[in-house]
Amino acid sequence: MTDKTNNDNNEPDEIPDRVVGTPTAEEHTVAEAEAERSHEGPYKASETHHRPEEQQRRGEKLASLWFVIAFLGGIGFLVSYFVFGPEEIADPRIGQYSNALLGGTLTLSLFGIGAGMTVWARNVMPHYEVASPYDELPSSEKEKGSFSAFFMQSADESGFTRRPLMRRTLIAAMLPLGIAPIILLRDTGPLPGDKLKVTPWADGRRMVVEGTHREIRPEDLAQDPYGMISALPLMHEEDYGENVHYPHGISLNDQAKSVILLIKMPTNEEGQVDWGEEMTEERRNWTHEGIIAYSKICTHVGCPAALYERTTHRILCPCHQSTFDAANAAEVVFGPAHRPLPQLPIGVDSEGYLVSTGDFSEAPGPTFWDYAKD
Repeated sequence: MTDKTNNDNNEPDEIPDRVVGTPTAEEHTVAEAEAERSHEGPYKASETHHRPEEQQRRGEKLASLWFVIAFLGGIGFLVSYFVFGPEEIADPRIGQYSNALLGGTLTLSLFGIGAGMTVWARNVMPHYEVASPYDELPSSEKEKGSFSAFFMQSADESGFTRRPLMRRTLIAAMLPLGIAPIILLRDTGPLPGDKLKVTPWADGRRMVVEGTHREIRPEDLAQDPYGMISALPLMHEEDYGENVHYPHGISLNDQAKSVILLIKMPTNEEGQVDWGEEMTEERRNWTHEGIIAYSKICTHVGCPAALYERTTHRILCPCHQSTFDAANAAEVVFGPAHRPLPQLPIGVDSEGYLVSTGDFSEAPGPTFWDYAKD
């Protein structure tokens, strides 16, 4: 224990009553006798109060017991982490049990280490009663050297080197908790690879109306030259496997990155669409009879760009007002988005249904992909 007072004259104060946790008079006498024999350091030997050897041994055993409990708690935490797999903890009830196990074992481990350290400090380490005046900053070189000597002396007196049982159990208790962060890295994997860059759209994939899942023909848009349909790819059982079924026939992940806007562009008196200068020959070949398809995912932060202004053929994202020109390769005309909406090449199959003829021209989604190119 260290007491710090404002006694500038270093005059002895009255002897205080015994404070809880400090040694008794008998212990104090024994400690002083031992300290006077060999104590060296910045503080007087009389200021050091060593614990009786019997108390230190009891403290060592009790602290080691707590460290063993902490070790078992740490092992329990690691085991609990693997008891339930990622798919099982998706069930809220099982997830509740998993959280209880993880939290309980981690609490036990941390509490065991804290309790062991407390027992160690109160039963094994010596303590000091020191009075010194407040000093001016910065400390002098002499004071810095004195502190270093005191620190090294304290490390030696703490018993860390003299009490192998306590030292080893403490290291064992800390080991599982040290490994835990490495194990928890499992949750960050596996790496996505190119999953974010590709979508279910492929050559010959039919498209369906979002919400009704009705397959789409060009005639569905031909009657409405300014019309717009939100569409998804038509998925089949073999795309996910026999035992995997989704209520809407498509997983939420695939739906989130593959949803598109099908837009029927108006034609001029010559029956041609007034495309913008960014609509290259290649991009025009990705259209079908004035129908063009863009990703519905805004390239700013991923909101659905679900608003379409017929008279100006502009696509608007309601989140941050990013605006794209549907007649000019979905170039950004306003807002915080930095790149156009990716275009999906489309055509018709032998039965006259609209199909994609490949994947998007670029990865759909936020502008992250622009930075990835750099």
